[in-house]
Amino acid sequence: MKTVEEVYKLFDEVGCCSFATLDGAGGVDARTAHFFAFDEDGLYLRTMRVKPFYRQLKLGWLAVSAEHTAGRCVWDEDNMPHFQPGYMVRVAGSVRELTQAEVGAKAAANPLFNVAVYDIKKYPETVVFVLDRFHGELYDYDFNMVHRDHKILRERFAFGGDVFEEAGLSIDPDLCIACGACTEACTHKAIFPTGDGAALRILGERCDECGNCYHVCPAGAVRSKGC
Repeated sequence: MKTVEEVYKLFDEVGCCSFATLDGAGGVDARTAHFFAFDEDGLYLRTMRVKPFYRQLKLGWLAVSAEHTAGRCVWDEDNMPHFQPGYMVRVAGSVRELTQAEVGAKAAANPLFNVAVYDIKKYPETVVFVLDRFHGELYDYDFNMVHRDHKILRERFAFGGDVFEEAGLSIDPDLCIACGACTEACTHKAIFPTGDGAALRILGERCDECGNCYHVCPAGAVRSKGC
């Protein structure tokens, strides 16, 4: 399970990320922003009261996503992409506005908050929000298997009492006939025999939920996310 510090560092490595909010009219808005601090209470961001971003954050929901890669995608002569190893990270959950007293108290204990104190003095309409209850995922990819023998590693996590759904499709052991069709169809090398060999199982951390196993299973043993 990822700690708040580990999640913060994943985003901080990227820098500016995509921040999505509800727009209050039944839609979603997005902009580029960043987290500037973390502590045991969550991840912190700042904006100004006069911005639409502020009004949207006051609705209480935020989703953030980012990608970090070793290099740009390269296209071959057949116009096929070759992605460099990297990771994607995302979180979504509830946010709340901090009082000026809370910001001051946190700045006294955590130097990461100095930038917020500085901005509040320079731009009095600056406010700080904390993402204090969220779930998310680290999606570590190596699609061309440069550094390992499988394409992805997925790790899901939650903080502040939130919950998450485990990654990957699943195989019903009562229906599985262990024919191996799904193993052959899986390009992510995520399917292996169970301990007794009577059925097969999917490693959720390697599963991309592409549906190949679901498509070829003759016994209908593969469960999609909708089942």
